[in-house]
Amino acid sequence: MPRYLISFDDGAMTFPEEELPAVAEASHEVVREAQDAGVWVFGGGVEKQRASVVATDGTVADGPYPEPKAVVGGFSIIDVPSREDALEWAAKIAAACRCAQEVREIMPDSTV
Repeated sequence: MPRYLISFDDGAMTFPEEELPAVAEASHEVVREAQDAGVWVFGGGVEKQRASVVATDGTVADGPYPEPKAVVGGFSIIDVPSREDALEWAAKIAAACRCAQEVREIMPDSTV
């Protein structure tokens, strides 16, 4: 089955801070539902920090580099039969997180 990356931009979750416990519970409920359905692979939030860039020669740069237009704030990876299924899960995640989600198919691993 294809795997899909469902993600949202850092800063997209703009609800009032006092609503965080309800959003967290709703998000965890969707994860539990995906686990019970056998489609959950992995997911999590991304720390708010600048990325390090590792060049092809192995050198590491912590900047300066152009500011990206969007930075991933969190993601989920699911394993479902179709893009339509991935979009349905993204809708559940969007409702729970209260922010839009981006859906992308992950290319198959050519080594297996």
